This record gives sequence, C-alpha cells and structure tokens, in this order.
Amino acid sequence: MSRTAVLVLVLICVPASTQNAPAHKTVARAVSAKQIMDYTLPPDKLEKAKALYDLRLKFEVIIPLYSWLVLVAVLSLGIARRYRDWAESVSRRRLVQVLIFVPLLLMTLSLASLPFSIYGHHIGLKYGLSVQSWDSWFADYAKGRAINIGIYIVVLLLLLITIRWSPRRWWFFFWLEIVPVICFFVFIEPIFIDPLFNKFEPLQTKNSQLVEEIQKVTQRRGLDIPGSRVYQLKAGEKVTRLNAYVTGIGASERVVVWDTAIQKMTTPEILFVFGHEMGHYVLHHVVYGLVAGCLGLLVTLYILFHLSGWMVKRFGPRWQIRELDDWAAVPIFFLLGGILFFMAQPLSNGVSRYIEHQADIYALEVTHGIIPNLQEVAVHSFQKLGELDLDYPYPSRLEVFWYEDHPSISDRVRFAQEYDPWGKGESPKYVKEQ
Repeated sequence: MSRTAVLVLVLICVPASTQNAPAHKTVARAVSAKQIMDYTLPPDKLEKAKALYDLRLKFEVIIPLYSWLVLVAVLSLGIARRYRDWAESVSRRRLVQVLIFVPLLLMTLSLASLPFSIYGHHIGLKYGLSVQSWDSWFADYAKGRAINIGIYIVVLLLLLITIRWSPRRWWFFFWLEIVPVICFFVFIEPIFIDPLFNKFEPLQTKNSQLVEEIQKVTQRRGLDIPGSRVYQLKAGEKVTRLNAYVTGIGASERVVVWDTAIQKMTTPEILFVFGHEMGHYVLHHVVYGLVAGCLGLLVTLYILFHLSGWMVKRFGPRWQIRELDDWAAVPIFFLLGGILFFMAQPLSNGVSRYIEHQADIYALEVTHGIIPNLQEVAVHSFQKLGELDLDYPYPSRLEVFWYEDHPSISDRVRFAQEYDPWGKGESPKYVKEQ
C-alpha cells in the first residue's frame, strides 16, 4: 500500500522529521505449508530480530516524547517568536513571511531530530537491512526535507490565512481547502516525487515473461491492468528487503514491485505477492484510505480548534504569541497534532491491518488454480518477507495493536494455511469461480 493515509494526517499534524541471496537457498530451508505451523527464524536471525524488536519498542516511545519536548522548547525558549519577528521585520506580506518562517522552523526541527535519523540508518546498515551509502542517504534526506518545506509553505500559509478570515470556523473551511491539496499530492506522488528517491521502470521492458505470468492472474478476474501500470523499483541499490505496493489515484494509480522481490522470489511467489497488491488495486483501498484519512483529518482539525485556542489563551502571553493566526503559534499545531496522531495510531493501524488482511484473502483467491500448491507458496512468501526484514516472530499483542499497520507475519502464515473455502465447500469472498 502507499503511504496515503499517513500523508493525509502528516500534512498538517506532524512536522517532517542489498546483497542478493539466491532464492533457492531460502526455498530449500522451507518445508511444506502443512508442516509449517508458525513463522520461525534460525537462531542467528532470531537473535537479531529480537534485538531490533526491543530497540524499536524503545524508540516508538522515545522519539515521540523527544519531538514533543523539542516543540515545547521551541515555544518556551522564544525560538518561534524570534523566527516570527525576523520574518515580520523583512516584510508585512504574509507570502514573504511564510518563505522565511517555515524554512527556519522546519530546519530547526530537522536538525533536532537528525541524530535519530542518522542512528536509524546506522542500525539498518549494521543489521543488513540497508546497503545505501551515507552520501546517497544524506542526499535523500536533504531532498525529503526540501519537499517537506515546500509542502508546509503551502499548507501553513493556507491555514493561517483561513484562521484570520474565520476564527470560529477555520477548522471546517481549512478542511475544505486542504482536501483538494491532499488529493493533488497523492496523484502526483508516484509521477514526480517518488522518482526523486528511486528509479522506476515499466516491468514489461525488463521482464516481459513475468508480465505474461502476471497477466494470467489479472485475466482471472477479467481485469485489465496495463503493463504500463506495473513498475519495477530498483530498491536493491539501497535495501535488502522485499516489498510491493499500490500507489497513486486515478490516472496515476499503479502497482510497484521491488527488484529485490523479483531477484529473491520464485515466479509463483511473485504472483502471490502481486495478487495481494492487485487486491488493493481492485478493492480500491487507496481511494477508501484517502476518504477515511480525510474524514479523520476533519475530526482532528475540530479537536485542534478547541485545544489550540485553549493553549494560546493559557500560554500565549508567556510564549509571546499574539493570536492563533500568529506564525509563532505554528509549533502548537505541530505539538497537538503529533500527540493526536500518536493517540490515533491504534485506530488508523487497525483499519490498515484490516485492509491488508482483505488483500491477503484476495491474493489467495485470485491465484487459486493458477499457482500449484498455493498455500505452500504463500507460506514461503511470508517466510521470506519476514526473514529478510528480520521481523520478530513473537510480537506482543499490545505492540501490534498500537504500532503495526500490517498483521504480524506469524498471523499471516497461519491464515494462509487455514484459508480454504474451496475444500470446505464454501464460496470465496472476492473471486468467484468462473
């Protein structure tokens, strides 16, 4: 899946902050789906996965708390006020002020979070999840920060103008204004933004035989996904993991398969993974996710309206914030938005896990009768995904509930073995027999 739901909330709530192992070796270690009851890892990988799991749990708490403390410091130490004063001393025009204030604020927040970002890449290299050089990583980091600055210049200018125009209804009018902006960015993301970070090629130009196999799956549903909408991402230059996803909307909607998946998976396994992504495509999960995200954003803005107004009244004099439409009030939106985003994670991730589970069902149904030994292939696919990602086999239910946007690999492996409506004389949920 694309990051659509996250993009919807992050636009306003949160400041921006491979060596190819031969596929046959992993297959040789696997046993049949009937024998595999659980997703497992060999002892050396299990030790690494546990260490990564423990580290991640710590930083899932530390990083949000740290970011909130940084924002409180930016407010209480008068940093936001000084940036506002500099912007206002240059020009009285809001358009000029936003071009000064927003880059200063976001660069300050990015510098404060840079040690965590650097450490994250260090961990990726240490555990073999990344092979990206440091100069390439810093280039991507800089490009990401530049894009965030450009987006926030538009969003925050629109927000503060709307607050000044309608102090009591700004949350609703801003929502009406920002939804088209979000849709625009979701539309252009795969066309203009993603290629800034990775290389994409139509899969049919690199692997026409695989495209022919994929067409057998699409024809099973009578669906015409043009070869021009199936792309290969050259992920192996930066990471060792496997992935595939659906991104874009309307004319920009497309299926993307990482080259690492093509290199490390057998053709049946790739078809199963494609079936999962095809499920997102056919079941319109990108659109539904966008709609759900926009509705969630409306609720978030309404809560922000009340909380931000209270904070300005309570702390405004101390922080020298004049009104809610003051540039110096922007960190308040980031602070409250970040807290609300954190608290909403169980709901948003629960919805994401549900649609990922739907896509798993679709993949099993659409490839049934096309892939021999389908359940075995599905289990092997999940096993590879988990091994290469060092996914810990025994996550706590609380961790999955709060932080995971996909079902655990262990749950997906068990489901792949158990789902068999054909053997039970039941009707498949999505793909009916022809």
